[in-house]
Amino acid sequence: MDDEQLVDNEASIRLLIEMGGQRGTIHLSSVYGSYNYICDMELPVGKVAGFYCPHCQQQILSNVECLTCGAPMVHFHLETGGRVAICSRVGCKNHAVEFTDLGDALRRMYQEYGFRGRMSQKPEVRPVFIEEKKVDEFKEIIESGTFLQTYCPHCLKSLIEDDMIKLDITNEKNETGVIMLSPYLNVFTSKSTVFLREHETLKDIQCPHCHQSLRQEDKHCDWCHSPVARINISARTKFITFYICTKKGCRWHGLSDDDLYEMKIEDSLEW
Repeated sequence: MDDEQLVDNEASIRLLIEMGGQRGTIHLSSVYGSYNYICDMELPVGKVAGFYCPHCQQQILSNVECLTCGAPMVHFHLETGGRVAICSRVGCKNHAVEFTDLGDALRRMYQEYGFRGRMSQKPEVRPVFIEEKKVDEFKEIIESGTFLQTYCPHCLKSLIEDDMIKLDITNEKNETGVIMLSPYLNVFTSKSTVFLREHETLKDIQCPHCHQSLRQEDKHCDWCHSPVARINISARTKFITFYICTKKGCRWHGLSDDDLYEMKIEDSLEW
């Protein structure tokens, strides 16, 4: 695992890769179900790659063939027990997870992450007195880990599905798909059905119900200056505007100027 090179905002799986006589380094997403990666060499779709351990330099071999395309499967052992298998053919999305002792693996997972995932909490806001204003007023602080009930700003329908924020996206190659974002404030996990390069800016992001674009053309990310998308979250007894950056890997998010008078977002330790 590589804690310095993040993919999908999580520590990546670092491997050596060989294809067509060339060898490079690849960082795979550690988020199960995500096909994103960073590689320092071109990987043509349809070609079969060889994978090697970056420590002992030994090739990771398997006698199991992919049931989808027939290429060799590559297996990695899990610390919790069992193993994950991925196809060695670029573009093939066949993968599987196997546990030698499912009960023991689930116990370890629940001990580390809880039953609803990392940093899961009930939605909560906390009133805090703001001393620098020197007036009798307070702002609500939306705490890290708060579950954000999220809605489309156009049709006002919920964007939550299976405890994730679901949005339709279009990448730079005009490929369309779905992205699932963590609804917990300052938890930045995500996965998508189309490949997104790290630091790629989405061409469009839409509501899956009314298909209206969520891009806010007159506002940009305060960190990387990329376009942002606008969604609504519920706080107090009203909707408030919440902005997210459209560049993959950028963790900036913020509130509208009007809402900043009444509340603030708790800083994340991950920033």
